[in-house]
Formats: sequence, C-alpha cells, structure tokens
Amino acid sequence: MHTRRYFINRTALIPLIFSAPPFLRLISAQEGRNLPSRLPAPAISAKARAIHKRAFVFDGHVHALDREFYKGGNIGVQKEDGYWDLPRAREGGVDAFFMSIYIPEEYYPSRFETKQALRRIDHALHQVEQNHDQVELALDASDIRRIRSKGKMAAILDIEGSYDLDGDLGVMQEMYRLGVRSAQLSAHNWNQNYADACCSKPQWSGLTSHGREVVHEMNRLGMVINVSHASPEAALQAIDASSQPIIATHNGMRNTVNIPRNMPDDVLKALAAKGGVFGFQIGNEFHSPTEYAYQTEHEKHAFWDTSTVSEKVKGKTIYEVDQIVGPQFPRVGPDVPDSVRMTEDEWVAVVDKAITIIGEDHVALGTDFDGGPNLPQGMRDTRDLSMITDAMLRRGYSEKRIDKFWGGNLLHLFDKVTRKQS
Repeated sequence: MHTRRYFINRTALIPLIFSAPPFLRLISAQEGRNLPSRLPAPAISAKARAIHKRAFVFDGHVHALDREFYKGGNIGVQKEDGYWDLPRAREGGVDAFFMSIYIPEEYYPSRFETKQALRRIDHALHQVEQNHDQVELALDASDIRRIRSKGKMAAILDIEGSYDLDGDLGVMQEMYRLGVRSAQLSAHNWNQNYADACCSKPQWSGLTSHGREVVHEMNRLGMVINVSHASPEAALQAIDASSQPIIATHNGMRNTVNIPRNMPDDVLKALAAKGGVFGFQIGNEFHSPTEYAYQTEHEKHAFWDTSTVSEKVKGKTIYEVDQIVGPQFPRVGPDVPDSVRMTEDEWVAVVDKAITIIGEDHVALGTDFDGGPNLPQGMRDTRDLSMITDAMLRRGYSEKRIDKFWGGNLLHLFDKVTRKQS
C-alpha cells in the first residue's frame, strides 16, 4: 500500500523552533515546563462520571491532525505532548468530533490554499482509514449514530481557513465529494475575496454578492457554515442569507473578553434566533479578562495578528511553507500562574452567561484542542472533559441541559443541515 509522507524531517525543524518568537515557543516547544499530560488526574464526583459516560459528547472543533501532518505519527497512538489523540479522546468520553482541516494563513499569499486543503484532506482520510477500529468518517447524523452504536468515534471533516480564497463553487463541490461537511466562511483571520474576517481590515463590509452565493451553495449541498472567524458584519449577513442554521464552533463572547475574535451579543442573538449553535472554546484567553490581560502584558503579541505573514513566506515553495508552519504544532497554551488561570467553575459561569442570553438550546463545546487554548486549572487534556460535567452539576444544571451542551444541540444542527436540500 502506498505510504503518504507529508511530514517534515524533524532535524529541519530544530533551527526553526529555536528561532521562533517567544510566544510561539510558549505554545509549541514546551521547553522547561510540565507537560499537561503529566498533571495528576482530577477528582470527579461519581454522579458526574456516570452522567458523562452516558452522555453523547460531540466536540465541535479539534486540531486532531496538525501534529501528524507536519511531524509524522498516528492519531491512534497516545502522545505525551498536546491535548488530543484518539486514545485520550476515548478516555474523555468523546463520541464525535469536527476534525479540523486547518489551512493557516502562510499558504495564502502564494495561493497554495487549495493544494494544501487537498493534501490535508487526503492525509485525514488516510489517518481515519489507519484507525478504522476506533474512528469512522461521518457524512450526516445517521452516520454518527451508526458509528456510535459500534462503539467508535465519528469524525466530521471541517475546513478551518480557506479551501479557495475566491470561493469557487466548483472547488467547494469537489471538497463536498471528498467528504467535507463543514467549512469556515472567512479564511481564518485573513479576509476571503468574498467575506471579511474578524481580525483583518474590512474589505467588503461583510459579504460580497458572491459570498451570498457561497452561503446558498453550502445550503444546497448540506454543508455546515462556520462563522467562528468571520467579522460581525459577515456573520450577520450570512445568518440572514442562509436558509439553514449556522454555527460558531469555537468562540468566546465579546461582552466577557473584548477582542475581535469573540462574538458580540447582537450576532450571538441573531445566530440563535435562526436556530444556530454557539460553541465554546476551552481556553482561558477567550473567557477570562484576567488571563487575557496577563498574556497581553507578558507576550506583547495579539494571537490573531497576521500582518507579517506575507513577508515571511515571500518566494517560498509550499514545502518551505510547511517547514515554517510545522514547528508550532501541537499548539498548547502559554504557561501562566494558577492565580490568573480560570477554574472549571469559572469557565462554566461563562457558559451560564450565554445561556441567559440565548438559551440552553444554542450552546455547545468546540474545544480547539491542540489549536492553542490555555486550559482551566487542573485539566490535562481531552481526558478531563468530565471536569466540566462536574462543574455544571455544582451550578445546578439538569441532566437535560448537560446533554444538550455536550452534544444534543450540535447533533440537532448537523442533522438538519446535512439533509440534502432541493
């Protein structure tokens, strides 16, 4: 059988790691710090363990494959670094997950984004095939239910970034044929040529007329529209144009931490009013003003800033871009004192805040594991998701509300959207 070899020679990465900016080194190399996997397992109440084991857990955003694409290896083997692999996800009770096909901004200036999307999809399908005993690809909700009934996890291919900056509908249709069932509307923190991103200078005041065509075609195909990185204007216009509910898979609320990457209340309400779902990223910096202020003070770096990307990759081949991008994975949060790190109870309090605004039918989880989040105190990785269940019980959540958050709401949306439209 042909063996795909996308990953970079490890020796080529060493000088890049040690020449990286301090912030990048904090979230990638983990030199001189305790690995999260080596923390002690948290104490979880018997009731929380039982509820979590029974619940359908659907993680709306996981960087499951970045490490393996750039550095080799198999997601079916437990790792010492990062937050996520299949064995740890199983231990954490995960039943389904959106598997991020991440195309970073470094591939855009030379218009490598479509080629990179194809490389990443091929790699993802091969990894799923290699681990067929643990995971299968899901194309709709019936697949998810069938796969779960066999005791396996269901993986949904989700484009994060751009599959094509121009939004070519033929390219989108081909991505759909390959198994992609969710795609981000804007190109991560970089504007598409049809949609503004949250964190770049606006070009289109939201969506262009072609951006609306992209929305309509995604509706027709049965693809989930993800506005996590879209500008507020683009998100509102997409919600208005879409005949189907829309998701923000891994977000925070701007009324909690006022950064461009987080969602304002008016967009949050519009999303929910159309039946959409708001997924909470697991990290502190999206939900804790204290930790975000600490990171800003000590790192002097906005994590969404892409202003230097074009110069960094000017004249590079796609393989040279791989070597520039690869060292950062898997991304974990910076090492901060526990005095500024959120507890799981404080994290759930932010979910509570959203529920008071949009209701319990519109909240979900999109951890962004291995995409850079800084976890609550004592959480090692995906194995410890039941800490959230325990915190929800302490706040008086009913089992029905807990079930909706863990997977019920997201599965309902995925079911509705992926039913083919006429």
